[in-house]
Amino acid sequence: MNYAEIKPTDVANGPGVRVSLFVSGCTHHCKNCFNREAWDFSYGEEFTEEVQRKLLELLSPTYIVGLTLLGGEPMEPENQEGLLPFVRQMRTRFPEKSIWCFTGYDFETDILERMFRESPITRELVSLIDVMVDGEYIEEKKNLRLKFRGSENQRILDVKRSLEAGKAVWMEEYNLS
Repeated sequence: MNYAEIKPTDVANGPGVRVSLFVSGCTHHCKNCFNREAWDFSYGEEFTEEVQRKLLELLSPTYIVGLTLLGGEPMEPENQEGLLPFVRQMRTRFPEKSIWCFTGYDFETDILERMFRESPITRELVSLIDVMVDGEYIEEKKNLRLKFRGSENQRILDVKRSLEAGKAVWMEEYNLS
């Protein structure tokens, strides 16, 4: 797996000060994507053990509240395989820190119905994530007033509650409907 960028102090992609990992590779190809260069799975640098150690160091200060995974597309099968060992380490070392994941996949139809059935990696990775922002970016539904979302179709989901319910459950503090 490759990654496009690491932001050591990011305040735009989840609450508080976070470390953000932008993975490479995405098959959605959303119109006017903000990170088009990361569509290519070979873009950027290799996600090595050294890079993972660096990320764990970046996550260690108490003012860092968590990790955000985005891209590219973290939920592409080849990216899930690369991310799972690191996310396990992060969760073990920093159980108090949250993990957010931005994905263009739909939580119910793509992740729960298809990926969960096909992949134990997906099942474990998703179980380690706290919040998932799902849905492709849709230019025609762009709304700059949305917090942590680019278009109105995207949802900010409480992953633990969603898994218990077997359907998408909004994070209460972000549900404006």
